[in-house]
Amino acid sequence: MKCKDFIKDKLMLIVGIVLAVISIETILIIYNISIIAKIYIGAIIILALIIALIVEYVKKKNFYNQLKNNMEELKEKYLISEIINKPNFTEGKILKDVVQEIGKSMLENVNYYKNIRRRL
Repeated sequence: MKCKDFIKDKLMLIVGIVLAVISIETILIIYNISIIAKIYIGAIIILALIIALIVEYVKKKNFYNQLKNNMEELKEKYLISEIINKPNFTEGKILKDVVQEIGKSMLENVNYYKNIRRRL
């Protein structure tokens, strides 16, 4: 996962937060709030956004890099669902569930056709 791609995915959130900070700062200017308070409020909001994005990026980057590395090392790619570590973010959990369901479906189909062959 590239940082550039992650930021592109989060662009609407970033733009929304920046517009919110501009709006808040405008109101603070109208009410003659001290410059220190204005800087502090804007900086805290932006800092919280940056920290949250960094934490999310690191979680996802580690998970997807490990997934890619595991896929490269596997001879039987269909076994990937068995070695995916449990992710700690929602998208990863959904992906793991989907991959496991695909593996289960494939196994059921293989068993179905094995049973048909045995009957013949």
